[in-house]
This record gives sequence, structure tokens and C-alpha cells, in this order.
Amino acid sequence: MPLDDPNHVLTPSQLNTLARDLLEGAFPLVWIEAELGNVARPASGHLYLTLKDARAQVRAAMFKPRSSWLKFVPREGMRVLARGRLTLYEARGEYQMVLDHMEEAGEGALRRAFEELKAKLQAEGLFDDARKRPLPAFAARIGVITSPTGAAVRDVLSVLARRFPLVEADVLPVQVQGATAAAQICRMLQRAADSGRYDVLVLARGGGSLEDLWAFNDEALARAVAASPVPVVSAVGHETDFSLADFAADLRAPTPSVAAELLVPSRDDLDRRLRGLDNRLRQLQAQRLRQAIQRTDRAALRLNALRPQARLELLCRRQAEGLRRLAAAWQKRLDHERARVRHADAVLRAAHPQRRIARLRERLAALSPRPQAAIARRLGNEALRLRGLARSLEAVSPLATVARGYAILQHDDGRVVRSVLDAAPGDALDARLADGTLRMKVEPHR
Repeated sequence: MPLDDPNHVLTPSQLNTLARDLLEGAFPLVWIEAELGNVARPASGHLYLTLKDARAQVRAAMFKPRSSWLKFVPREGMRVLARGRLTLYEARGEYQMVLDHMEEAGEGALRRAFEELKAKLQAEGLFDDARKRPLPAFAARIGVITSPTGAAVRDVLSVLARRFPLVEADVLPVQVQGATAAAQICRMLQRAADSGRYDVLVLARGGGSLEDLWAFNDEALARAVAASPVPVVSAVGHETDFSLADFAADLRAPTPSVAAELLVPSRDDLDRRLRGLDNRLRQLQAQRLRQAIQRTDRAALRLNALRPQARLELLCRRQAEGLRRLAAAWQKRLDHERARVRHADAVLRAAHPQRRIARLRERLAALSPRPQAAIARRLGNEALRLRGLARSLEAVSPLATVARGYAILQHDDGRVVRSVLDAAPGDALDARLADGTLRMKVEPHR
């Protein structure tokens, strides 16, 4: 068709056919990542949609049967990766893409895999509350499974030290992100359980995207958490982040710091509780003592009304003895409970951070001379090595040869005379000897 002819007139269908041929010839196959919009699937089974970003959009279509082979249901706002060819719908003159492949892109695919695996494990009963174990009221030793360099481990240890310094916390180092992280965590869970050292285990990690937290959505890890004989607390990500490890654990904490607060009591709360128990014990003892005295008085009154005087005197003596023994027993019990309270108070004071700082300072003072001694040994070794190098250099130095009676002949520009051909009659030379330099002039050979 002679397009260069200015008198040639095209019809709309001819123009659209030319445009379609140009598009399909210039773009045989195109990949595009975009957000879905205007998704429609009529009774024909074809799929019509819009591929868009913040600045532009492209109409697209996926015809049956390719649209029925999709592994997901396209929805508004979903981000996808699509492949197709550019074309032009001639009947309307609309530019569009005809797709032959489409898949979820980025986090959308991960989210779908997460929901599918979650539904599978939930159907098996892995997340049922009935199988979860209660946490110990007072954990003596806690295993923290996390990265040793992350912020999560610092938050957990800081809260534990502040709330209850008596608890022992071991950091069990693992990777918390990457392809091998889930397998490492499973092995560490098994090792921690087999050791029998821990009352509770904490899975901890800071926040991140779904991809960053994906190691905690591993099926093997979820099953290992559920099968652990030691109670497990999951503290993965921020409050809005959820993982399969959270659902399989015996307790899910919104953050690592909250997990530490849930596992140990506050030192101040314990102190107040002990004082409250002491006061309650005092009140209960006083109340029971008054009740015993009242019962004794009533019994004495009844005896006075029914028995002779001698019998009454005997019972009075027994009454007095009983009261004395009762008071002694209550006093002994009271002293025992007070001693327990004083012991608990002494233990808490012994664990005060200032005492720990003092012990660490003593240890630092004991260790401080070691670096100085090491530096001195290193300097001595380097000095010996330097003297050895100096002797080696001196052995190969030309100055040593000069010292044995030889001389080095040099031109004014520093060039060394190695042959008679290097000097011409009349040249001025310097003869360098061991103790100085002589100025010499070359004479012709006679």
C-alpha cells in the first residue's frame, strides 16, 4: 500500500490494520509488572483487565483456555507479573495486550502461600489451643533463639535484667533470615529441648517485610515448634506481623520485649507481694489466736458451772498451758515466715545491678595487665625480627663490599660505571670509598 502517496486515502479499518502490524512487529513478546484494575470475567470465560501503575495503564485480555489455567483468582489491586504481545483491537482502535501467562508478583505470592499452608496446618489441628502447654509461673532458665547481633536479643536481655535479675538467659544463636534460617532454627530447637536446661524457649526476631520473616513460615519449623517438649514463646516481628511459628507456639507475644515481660515477674511486684503476704499472715495469726482464747474462755465458763472447784483449777492450769503452747507455736511460725521474707529480700539485694557492676569492675582490673604484657612480647618479637632483617640487608649491601677496599665509580648524574665503555676520556667521576668520596678524571690509556 503506497503510504508515501499524498493522494492516497485510507479507511479507518486499513489504518488500524497498519497500526496493529507495526505494534506486533516491533513488540513480539513483552513482560510487564503492574497492578490489576477493572478485572472482569464474562460468561465466555475470557478475562479482561487493566494493567496500571501510578502514571499510566494498559488494557489487557487473556482468552480462554489460558485464563482458566491461572493458579490464583485475579482481584482488584493485586500486583502481577504478566507476559503477552502488544496488539491493537481493530474494531475499536484500542491499544491492548493479549496475555498468555500471568502470576502473582512479590509479596502477593508469598501471602497466598502463607494462607494455603496455614489452612493446611490448621486443618490438622496443629494450632489448636487444647494442645498448647502452660508456661511456668517462675522460669529459672530461659533459652532465647535469635540472631546474636540483632536488636531483638538486646531488647529481651534488657527487659529480663531489669525485671528479674535472678533469671538465667542463654542466647542460642541462629540465622533469622535467608534460605538456611528455618533449618538452623529447627536444629537449635531440638538441641535446646534435648539439653534439658531450659524451662521455656523464646523465638525472637525484629520486624520486617513478609519476605524478611519468611523463615518463620516454614512448615518444618511450625511442626518443630508444635512438637517441642519445652514450652515455646514466639515473638517474631512487630505487633501486626503474624507467622506460622506464632500460631504453633504455646504463646504469641506482640514483640520480643513483651515476651520478656510475660515470662518473668517484676522485682518490685514480688517485693510488694511478699510484704502483703507477711501482713496477711500476721493478721491471720492474730485472728486465730483471738478465736482460740475465746473458745477457751467459753469452755472455762461452762466448767465453772458444772464442776467442783478442784476440777476447775486443774482445767484452768491446762488452759493456761494450752494458751502458752499455742502462743509459742504461733510465734515460732511467725518467726519462720519472717526469716523467709528476710532471705528473699537478701537474695533480691544480692542481685542488685550495682553489685554486679562492682564484680565486673574487679574482673576488668584483673584482666587489664594482660594486654600490656602481650604488647610488650609483640614489640620484643618485632625488634628481633627487625634486627634480623637489618643483618640480611647489610649482607647484600654494596657498602659492605666497599668496606673491603673496593670503590664504586659514578657519573655526576648517579650512573654507575660497570665497564670501560661507560666512561670516556675527560669524564669526571666520583669514586665512593668506605670513608668518603674521591673526585677523579678519566685519562686516555697510553
